[in-house]
Amino acid sequence: PIESYTRNLSFQATERMTLELEQRRAIERDELSLHYQPKLCLHTGQLVGAEALIRWNHPVFGEIPPDRFIPLAEDNGMILQLGDWVLQEACRQMREWQDSHAPFGPLSVNLSGSQLRQTQLVERIAGTLSDFGLAASSLQLEITESFIMTQAEEALLILHELKKLGLQLAIDDFGTGYSSLSYLKRLPLDILKIDKSFVRGLPGDPDDAAITRAIIALGRSLQMTVIAEGVETKAQEIFLTSEGCEQIQGYVISRPLSAESFAANFLGPLPIGSAEKAPV
Repeated sequence: PIESYTRNLSFQATERMTLELEQRRAIERDELSLHYQPKLCLHTGQLVGAEALIRWNHPVFGEIPPDRFIPLAEDNGMILQLGDWVLQEACRQMREWQDSHAPFGPLSVNLSGSQLRQTQLVERIAGTLSDFGLAASSLQLEITESFIMTQAEEALLILHELKKLGLQLAIDDFGTGYSSLSYLKRLPLDILKIDKSFVRGLPGDPDDAAITRAIIALGRSLQMTVIAEGVETKAQEIFLTSEGCEQIQGYVISRPLSAESFAANFLGPLPIGSAEKAPV
């Protein structure tokens, strides 16, 4: 058993090194892409935005799941390069959609803790928006609760700077960390995302139902928009609607789609004579 355990460990280490080497080349080899998951307003049934999600399709290994390559990138420092690439690509795609489709709400991008610690992050984001002629309202940034809670004072400063640009800010994976409510009140956040681990047991699990109700009530009292992620069934959607959750994303609407499929399935034509002008 010890021998097979050691062999397994050395296989994992080799696999990790291989993946790390391949990851460093993924951007230049054009192996990365973004998929887009729509967000729906439960009151109107209308599309209110989308989340941009990174995908890595390797020519030999095929689709490598984000939960394998993102933690690796966070460990080896590649996350900054990946984050920059996602931001650029999301803004480029948004510009393209605004030129050819009716407006549909902001595109949200996940920011890692390492990115939030980057010097000149705010200038970098402002520059990217300006390069593509996008208003700040076209972009929503999702920041995990764990970063916000562990880097309290530092996070507060950065979030206020980002807010000044006119960006929408969302707290992601809410309920999985340990938020201090007095601290949460000081944050310039617009959106609170209920983590999918609580949505999964709805509507039958009484604990998940109680936690979800509490998060929705908290979000409302803080004047934040509440969105549930990972919504997979009609029963979950009905429960969330009845409890006053405002938006949902998940397989009940659509899995994340390529840019072409997203546009074909969810975006309307540009109204005649109303091409969205790039802000001057």
